[in-house]
Amino acid sequence: NLQADPQAEVWFIGLLRQLVPADLPWISLYWVFALVTLLMVIILYAVHLPRVELKEEEKAGAWQTHKALFKNKTVILFFIGIFAYVGTEQGVANWISKFLQTYHGYDPQTIGAHTVSYFWGLLTAGCLLGLLLLKLFDSRYVLIAFSLAAMISLTFALFGSARIALWAFPMVGFFASVMWSIIFSLALNSLEKHHGSFSGILCTAIIGGAIVPVIIGWLGDHFGLRNGMLFLFLTLGYIFSIGFWAKPLITNETFRSKKEKMAAKSQPI
Repeated sequence: NLQADPQAEVWFIGLLRQLVPADLPWISLYWVFALVTLLMVIILYAVHLPRVELKEEEKAGAWQTHKALFKNKTVILFFIGIFAYVGTEQGVANWISKFLQTYHGYDPQTIGAHTVSYFWGLLTAGCLLGLLLLKLFDSRYVLIAFSLAAMISLTFALFGSARIALWAFPMVGFFASVMWSIIFSLALNSLEKHHGSFSGILCTAIIGGAIVPVIIGWLGDHFGLRNGMLFLFLTLGYIFSIGFWAKPLITNETFRSKKEKMAAKSQPI
């Protein structure tokens, strides 16, 4: 208790002043993260966790397995799907503040930052609704509906008034919330084996989050930011198409399918 021990309080404050420049107080967060990381390392070293044995299909295969997967059309199509999703997510979030400043005169440090935070907040909150909807509908139908709603929200954000843009951009995040999990699950459920290797390939597709914002920036420099952000309709359109051509081996279990299974079991043979 620092309040009970003034000497300890003085020592602690003096230590922080030595580590953190007076004009850069935010650097103290990095020392907090470093301390937490060190504690995690110590705890993980001290606690003996049980050894996890992966199933054969969960293990990352040899290079030959990856080469075979890259020759599979389904793998490439879902790779592009993850690429498109992460590119959309980062493409919107990275350019919201600049768009609001350029076309509506909003301060990127205040209104722009708040809008970005609402984008990420609704993207997180939408996951909860997505969990419920996946218990009611086929995941492909949910993906179609949410990607279409995301495109409509993006249209309002880019071409609507300043006030409309402030809520339309966050709504894009809300409707994008279910895309990652649905695309990933549809992808893995489209192959009978090599799921571990396939997962690694899909995770590599997050490079879209680094490439799409750059494409938007390049287009914005040459044709204007609004026209540059129209590129996001290509990525969202591709995600929208997944709901039509995806052919999972097993569809997600809904309340209705569960009732049908129970009814089938209860019928006499």
